[in-house]
Amino acid sequence: MKNKKFFFISFLFFLGLSQIMADERKNELDKLFKELKKDNSTLAFEIEQKIWKIWSTHPKKKQLTVMLNKGSELVKNNRLREAVNVFTKVIELDPYWAEAWNKRATVLYLLGEFQKSQDDIDKVLKLEKRHFGALAGQGLVNIQLKNYEKAIMSYEKAQKIYPTMKSPKIMIKEIEDLIKKQSI
Repeated sequence: MKNKKFFFISFLFFLGLSQIMADERKNELDKLFKELKKDNSTLAFEIEQKIWKIWSTHPKKKQLTVMLNKGSELVKNNRLREAVNVFTKVIELDPYWAEAWNKRATVLYLLGEFQKSQDDIDKVLKLEKRHFGALAGQGLVNIQLKNYEKAIMSYEKAQKIYPTMKSPKIMIKEIEDLIKKQSI
């Protein structure tokens, strides 16, 4: 009886600790996103790096962070199919980790599997609506799918979240130029 009570109390403690850690992570991201809105590109880059670090670190399982890093190394070495397999495994182990979906979406884009990439981006944005990287990626995907208006909207959303981000300004202008050329 004592063992059951001990395990139950231990379980409740770790459950509470996990919730505290999740709350701290959310609070830290909220604070960083608030700072990201300030018009200071030097500061914004540092904040961006902190956000990416949080996103790329699994909140509970170090093993999944290691796997994500392994997949990223495979991408750097142009072993894209292997990277998809690694990211898929991470997603299977934790389908609520937005960055695993984002990494796989990126690789699917690189493989030219644009609709599959878009499907993964939809998952990312469902889990983390402020994911400016996924929004920028969605812009690229929609250019390939010739959904130019949706591409512009994606970049505009990214720009609202991260005003000093350079790619939205550049890409919106390029898409508008592309639309003008096609209408002539």
